[in-house]
Amino acid sequence: MGGYGEDTGSEEAGPLVRPYVIAQGRDHADTVQLDMISVVIAAKRAEVDEMELEPEQLRILELCRKPLSVAELSAHLDIPVAVVKVLLSDLLNRGLALARAPYQAKSPVSRDVLQAVLDGIQRL
Repeated sequence: MGGYGEDTGSEEAGPLVRPYVIAQGRDHADTVQLDMISVVIAAKRAEVDEMELEPEQLRILELCRKPLSVAELSAHLDIPVAVVKVLLSDLLNRGLALARAPYQAKSPVSRDVLQAVLDGIQRL
């Protein structure tokens, strides 16, 4: 597929496809705010025009049949997180993928609770 870190057989040549090319020169997501731990899943749409999507975007949709974080997608695709965010931005704007912010507890866990858990683990 020509991932960022794919071996070209020559150390001097570098990766086959540079991140700049994959992101089509864009260096940030247009309208979507994504965190590295934002969770992404492919939308349940029957038809995707493969001709309109980049190979990396098709791979993202394939991987996101089950929820994955932006960081996990970056690792699977072997391309930088910033590039994944740009590709995801396009998919989200087209309604081909859904993203949600990472879960945040309503109130932080108290230090006493954390200490009790640590003490319990140490007793094991």
